Amino acid sequence: MKRTTTFSILKTSIALLFLCTTTASAQLDLPRGSQMAKVSQKIGITNISIAYSRPSVNDREVWGQLVPYGMNNLGFGTAKESPWRAGANENTVIKFTDDVKIEGKDLAAGKYGLHMVIHENGRATVIFSKNHTAWGSYFYEPSEDALQVEVDTKTIPHTEQLTFVFEQVDATSAVAALNWERKQVPFKIEVDVAGTVLADIRKKLQDSPGFNRQTWEQAANYALNNGGDLDEALVWVDAAIAGQFFSQKTFANLNIKSNILAKQGKTDAAASTMQEALALGSVFELHGYGRQLIAQGQKEKALEVFKKNAKQNKGSWPVDYGLARGYSAVGKYKTALKHLKIAEGRAPDPQNKAAIVASLGKLQNGEDIN
Repeated sequence: MKRTTTFSILKTSIALLFLCTTTASAQLDLPRGSQMAKVSQKIGITNISIAYSRPSVNDREVWGQLVPYGMNNLGFGTAKESPWRAGANENTVIKFTDDVKIEGKDLAAGKYGLHMVIHENGRATVIFSKNHTAWGSYFYEPSEDALQVEVDTKTIPHTEQLTFVFEQVDATSAVAALNWERKQVPFKIEVDVAGTVLADIRKKLQDSPGFNRQTWEQAANYALNNGGDLDEALVWVDAAIAGQFFSQKTFANLNIKSNILAKQGKTDAAASTMQEALALGSVFELHGYGRQLIAQGQKEKALEVFKKNAKQNKGSWPVDYGLARGYSAVGKYKTALKHLKIAEGRAPDPQNKAAIVASLGKLQNGEDIN
């Protein structure tokens, strides 16, 4: 009897141990009430993402009740006072692949736990914590803050499920916003796009992309047109023209070099380099350059380029179309009309023929076709 009882107790203990072990280790993938979501936005070459859980309003009073105003003791964890986790379940996590500015303040690239303090006066504090792995904000520690910013909240139409969005996106910035119930918490993210791109270029030129001539041309052209260091840009384009591995002069790299020299105020060197480029240009490169000059208001110079193109590539498409544009730019419509009619017969496709027909009408009415 005693032996049986001891055996039963042993069996029960093993069963309880197995149950506890199984409960502790089991992680079933089950649906959540607050579904996980992720939203992302690219600014320049910088990727920004926000991963969060989406609670619903579900006829509850959210602000001041479900989400209390100010900092609060949540009754669990190590934090004496906690902000709101800006979502549900785990930390809401925001990630930046490059350094950014939030509401004008610097924040380094990385992952951050995103928290918010909602104030009753219509303001909110947005917190970026270096601790992005904790569950919610139960273990919030102010010393781990990377940045805090103050923003004004906005009243919006009802949003049932908490939603992060990116708004007002332009070439260098975007506004990230939390929308829930009838409140929006927006914060502006800015990126030094040119600085970020140029830093990335410098790294890549030292790696496998640096063994490609076009990479150096692209680098120089980007620096030229985006406020980069012109001396550095000149080094890059010279590497494309006379590099150790791929020395080759082309219309493209000589044109870039000419523009860099012109921007540096070295007009004679710029003109000489451009003349060298024109001798190497294809019919379409010269045509494109002529149109570029017209757009810059250099009409006489454009006409000379179109004439040179016609001489170097006699009878080719689109040299007469270029001459028509050049003569039209300087007001010589009769001569332009003559060349445009020749171009009509040489147009290689219906789209160009249609464009020429439209231009013929303009010239016949004494209008510039550019």
